[in-house]
Amino acid sequence: MGRFSLLLLDLEEYFFEQHIASQIFQDTENRESKCLGSLKICSKSLIFEPDDTCKPIYKIALRDCSKIDELEMGQDELLFKNKKQRRLIVLYNQVYLIKEQNIVAAYKIERGKNGVVFELEDSRRVDDVVQTLLQLQRASRLDKLGDQTAMITAILQSRLARTSFDKKSFQNLLEISNMECEAEMVTPLVTNPGHVCITDKGLYFQPLNGYPKPVVHINLLDIRRIYKRRHMLMPVGLEVFCTENDLCSDIYLKFYNSTDRDDLYYYIAAYLENHVTEQTADSYMLQWQMGQISNYQYLLHLNNLADRSCNDLSQYPVFPWTIADYTSSDLDLTIPETYRDLSKPIGALNNERLERLLKRYHEMPDPKFIYGSHYSSPGYVLFYLVRIAPEYMLCLQNGKFDHADRMFNSIADTWRNCLEGVTDFKELTPEFYGNESGFLLNMMHLDLGKRQGGKLVDDVELPPWASDADHFLKKNQEALESQYVSDNLHEWINLIFGCKQRGNEAVAASNVFHPVTYEGEVDLNSIEDPDQKVAMLTQILEFGQTPKQLFTKPHPKRIVTNSKSMSRSSSLNVSTAESPGSFSEESFEDLTEESKSLAWGNITRLRIESGHKIHKESVTGIAVSCNGSSVFTTSQDSTLKMFSANQKSLQRSVSFSNMALSSCTVLPGDTTVMCSSWDNNVYFYSIAFGRRQDTLMGHDDAVSKIQWCNNRLCTASWDSTVKVWNCVPADVSGTKRNNFDLLAELEHEAGVNTIGLSSDGSIMVSGTKEGAVSLWDLGSATMLHQVPCHNGTVYEAAFSPDNRHVLSTGEDGCLKVIDVQTGMLISSLPSGEVQRCFCWNGHTVLSGNDSGELLVWDLLGGRITERVPGHSDAVTCIWMNDSCNTIITGGMDRQILFWKLLY
Repeated sequence: MGRFSLLLLDLEEYFFEQHIASQIFQDTENRESKCLGSLKICSKSLIFEPDDTCKPIYKIALRDCSKIDELEMGQDELLFKNKKQRRLIVLYNQVYLIKEQNIVAAYKIERGKNGVVFELEDSRRVDDVVQTLLQLQRASRLDKLGDQTAMITAILQSRLARTSFDKKSFQNLLEISNMECEAEMVTPLVTNPGHVCITDKGLYFQPLNGYPKPVVHINLLDIRRIYKRRHMLMPVGLEVFCTENDLCSDIYLKFYNSTDRDDLYYYIAAYLENHVTEQTADSYMLQWQMGQISNYQYLLHLNNLADRSCNDLSQYPVFPWTIADYTSSDLDLTIPETYRDLSKPIGALNNERLERLLKRYHEMPDPKFIYGSHYSSPGYVLFYLVRIAPEYMLCLQNGKFDHADRMFNSIADTWRNCLEGVTDFKELTPEFYGNESGFLLNMMHLDLGKRQGGKLVDDVELPPWASDADHFLKKNQEALESQYVSDNLHEWINLIFGCKQRGNEAVAASNVFHPVTYEGEVDLNSIEDPDQKVAMLTQILEFGQTPKQLFTKPHPKRIVTNSKSMSRSSSLNVSTAESPGSFSEESFEDLTEESKSLAWGNITRLRIESGHKIHKESVTGIAVSCNGSSVFTTSQDSTLKMFSANQKSLQRSVSFSNMALSSCTVLPGDTTVMCSSWDNNVYFYSIAFGRRQDTLMGHDDAVSKIQWCNNRLCTASWDSTVKVWNCVPADVSGTKRNNFDLLAELEHEAGVNTIGLSSDGSIMVSGTKEGAVSLWDLGSATMLHQVPCHNGTVYEAAFSPDNRHVLSTGEDGCLKVIDVQTGMLISSLPSGEVQRCFCWNGHTVLSGNDSGELLVWDLLGGRITERVPGHSDAVTCIWMNDSCNTIITGGMDRQILFWKLLY
């Protein structure tokens, strides 16, 4: 690869074509010499790259040329007496000299009238080159920038229309082309036009200019993630990743219309459905909450989903400052004082500065903004990365580096300026939490200037607690994955990607930036003046953009599963048996948890032990005595059955009325079974005495579900209420009746079909016939959250073992996960079939569907991992023991099935 790159072009400039050519020189004795190289025709300039790397690259702006023509025979006789070939002459007022001695440095400018002569290897192309350059020169000399852009765009479109994708580039001659269109490949600060083709096997991009190679190919089987992108405020971008966790993509394409972009996206998405699980912000959130991915990985994924890309410096991935101590000799990551307050934007960390900004904000006419600059922009990104990406900085700043005293010289100084500076509110980039420390070191020995006092700008000055650049990054990584940051990162996510990003919440959080930085605030199509449109795009490029808003409700906290920092290499799909957590052999509780984890890790290996058809109608409820010997079932046939688990035989059959029974539960002590009925009652059956012990006539319609915890009985009914009763069980003799005291009546907007209790009985979840899921604080009898979840009846709702999440299933065939703390719906998984019942451990679900199968779901991966055949009709209820290794199901086929795990 030569020294030329697209970064030598001006912003928004195109590289059209290149020719092998020689620059013609004349020595003092009028002898002719040649310097072989490559002549690049660009939309605003002419660039000559000599093969001799000691010689500088010439860049001549077309607007600075006074003459572009073929050198006629006899012209300049003194210079070229022995002219044998047609040549090109260019007279100019100034020229940029770049990479002399092959050293990356600020561009040199030679001013004054001068000229250069080129000899093309194919002399027949001289006329074409002259005409092309003159046409582009006319565009570059138009008075209005909008007119220049329009003319260059027309020239580009004409060139694209005259060419097409060369199918000889296919990896396999048998490939079938499904779609072809025109697009531009996007890399930081530059775009490269060409042709896109997608086949049944691969995605291809063929640059119009053949640079940097004739064709870019991506195998569809290798693609792992695709994202629609907003490029320069327009929905025309598409980015493709062939890896799960890498920062940089494999290709970023910008299309000329959203239809082509969407068509290509949906073609790849349809292909990926059969190979890769699509991940959403909700699914990544659940993985992060459960400790399956690190804070670093989660932030990377959120950036990707919010349109942030390493190929777009105006939307570069943004990461938070986490450490606030850059002066101590030792860094103590165990104390809160070491960390930045993640609940506030950078601009609000200094109260004195914030007061001044808010005063200006309140006096400002609409549109108001608190901060005049953004927390991420191309200039800020390159401020941090200039040592590893100097050519990007030179491209952005017209061939110059920034003033030495304004460079990234010191971590401590940069942090101090972010706290105190009038216009400095920048956050960090992912590199601060990566493994490559080169951006902190001047390994290229760049001449970045001298600071006041004569000190050269060299390596970045590190805090006293960092022994070297690698150690600095290691400490940053430890801080990002620390307990403090894990506990508070959701606050920063609210500011950048969530509910405090815009609107009243943003105002209350002092998190308001200029309106043009927000998605949807600028409609480029409504701007008719081409100059105004170009000016707006330039402003956005320079100012930066706010990420796409991913969450509109408060982001839930992380559930930390252990005190150790997450490994950066944590897998996205750790099996349940390998979930984070350490177990002590001396702890019975830990051994129990280990056995549960082992059981769930093998949940796909379920096998039917026995089946028994004991009812005449659908089974509606299953309960098992504490000692496991007796199984109680209810049915729409109005009977309660008692079945011996050991003898596998029916022991008793009891009927309380001629109406269906809907659920049952065994009270502690194995002396009493409770049953709910469609006849509006709850029945108490004494196991010891074999008779009905009591009846609670509590509702005006069918009782759909009952739950018991700590002497409290919750009864759900189709009369749109859930009632909470204080219920002291009768004594063992069965002679005394139960005492029922109504503690609360919880009103709903529709019939309540199901309820579930947290492990301590303090919070209840309810699901209605209209699809709403509600969370209730039973102590105060108040609703905490109401979430419209399902289309149709909610069939089942239950808390995770740690009470942090609620899972619900409904008539729409979806599994929904709600965060208990915030009420946020954080995951929605469609199955295409009704799931009437389930049990789960927080990230793996065992559900029963209408086809009679048991389905195993990986919630973190967002997919069904196993289908186990079982009943001949819908599975209606499911019971699992405390050790999670024995399961009983009931179905519409009137059977109960006993299941065992095969380890």
